[in-house]
Amino acid sequence: MRKRVLIGAAGVATVAAITAGGVAVAGRGGDDGPQSHQYTPEQARVATRAALAATGGGTANSVETDTENGATYEVEVTKPNGDTVDVRLDEDYQVVVIEGDDDSGDS
Repeated sequence: MRKRVLIGAAGVATVAAITAGGVAVAGRGGDDGPQSHQYTPEQARVATRAALAATGGGTANSVETDTENGATYEVEVTKPNGDTVDVRLDEDYQVVVIEGDDDSGDS
C-alpha cells in the first residue's frame, strides 16, 4: 500500500511539473521570477494567440504578467522575419503596445 501511495504522489508531482512548465512558455533569460507568472494556463494560451495574431505569426518565447504601459500580459514573440518583440496586452487581450525586445538587442 505504501509503495502505491509513493508512486501515486510521484505521478501527481510529475503532472504538476509538466503543467507548470507549460504555463511558462519557454523563457530565455530576462524572466522576472515567480511574481511575473501570475496567470492560468488558459490565460497564457489566449495571450499567446492574441500576440501571434498581432505580429502576423512567429514563435512565442515567453509569457509574463506585466504592468508596463498599462498592460496585464507581456508575450515575447520572435516574428517570422527574425525580429523579437514584446507584445503587451491588456486584461481583455487587446494590444497595448508592441516594442522591440530590449533583451534580444532588437529595437
